[in-house]
Amino acid sequence: MAQPTVIAVICVFILSHSFISGVQATTFTIVNKCDYVVWPGILSNAGVPTLSTTGFTLQSGETKTITAPTSWGGRFWGRTHCSQDSTGKFSCLTGDCGSGKLECSGNGAAPPATLAEFTLDGAGGFDFYDVSLVDGYNIPMLVAPQGGTGQNCTYTGCVADLNDSCPSELKVMSTDSGDGVACKSACEAFRQPQYCCTGEYGTPDTCKPSSYSEIFKTACPQAYSYAYDDLTSTFTCANADYTITFCPSPNTSQKSSQGQNTTTTTTSSLTNSTMVYQGASDDSAASSATCTHVFGSHAIAGIVGITLAIWWSRQLFYLVD
Repeated sequence: MAQPTVIAVICVFILSHSFISGVQATTFTIVNKCDYVVWPGILSNAGVPTLSTTGFTLQSGETKTITAPTSWGGRFWGRTHCSQDSTGKFSCLTGDCGSGKLECSGNGAAPPATLAEFTLDGAGGFDFYDVSLVDGYNIPMLVAPQGGTGQNCTYTGCVADLNDSCPSELKVMSTDSGDGVACKSACEAFRQPQYCCTGEYGTPDTCKPSSYSEIFKTACPQAYSYAYDDLTSTFTCANADYTITFCPSPNTSQKSSQGQNTTTTTTSSLTNSTMVYQGASDDSAASSATCTHVFGSHAIAGIVGITLAIWWSRQLFYLVD
C-alpha cells in the first residue's frame, strides 16, 4: 500500500504545483515592429521581484517573451539610438537608464521616454496598466491584453509619431542627423509646478491639463498626458497576458541609429470613446465575474488535474485493498 500512496501523493503534488505556477505567472510578449533596433528596458517596482532581464536588444521584427510573477509591478520602455564606446560603456540617446550596460539593473529611463506601466493582481484581483507620456515620448507603443476579462480590458498606447509634430521647445534633436528623436514633457522642459503637478498644484483639483499635455492627448487619447490624467488612461484586466509592441503601425518609422533613411508618416491615433475607468473603489471590481484573477484556463486545467490525481489515488487504494 505504501507504493501507491507515494505515487498518488507525487501526482497530486506535481499537478498542484503546475496549477499554482500557471495562475501566478503573467506573460509579456515584447514585439519590435520598428524598422530599426530597439533596446527595451525594464524596471520593477520597489519591493517586488526583478524579472529575468532588465534590458536587452530587440532587432527589427524580433519578439521576446518574459514571465512575471503574481503581484509584480513595474514599467517597460524602449531605448533608441544606442551604442557602445571604445571602453565598452553602453548608452542610448533616448530612454537611457544610466547603467552603462545593456541591462538596466534597477535603473529607470531618463526622460523623455514612452512608458508601459503595470501593477499585476491589484485591487479586486485586477491588473492595472497604462501607457504614459508623463515623462515625455520617444517611441510609438501599444499594449494589448491577451485573453483577459473586464469592462475596460482593452488595448492602449500611443501609435502616433510625435517626434515630428513635437513643439520646438520640447523637441530633443539628434546631434548627428539634426532630426527629432524624442519629445519632452512640459515638466521636464520647464520645471514649473503647474506642469509637474507639484507644490500648490499637487492635487487633481489644482493641476489641470496644459496646452502642452493637450498636444499629447490629442495625438494619443488613451495615453497618460499629465499626472492626473486617470479617467481615460488607466485600464484593468483580470487573468490576462500582455503584448507590448513598439511601432505598432506599419507606417510608423524613424531614422535608425545606424543612419539609414526611412520615411516618417503620421499615423492614426488610438481612439475608444467607450473607455470608462473602473477604480479600486468601484464595487463592480469585486464582482464574481471579474474578481477571479487566479481562475482562468490554467486554473481549470489545474483543478481537473488535481481531481484526476485524487481519483487515481483512490483507485490505487482499492486495488491494494
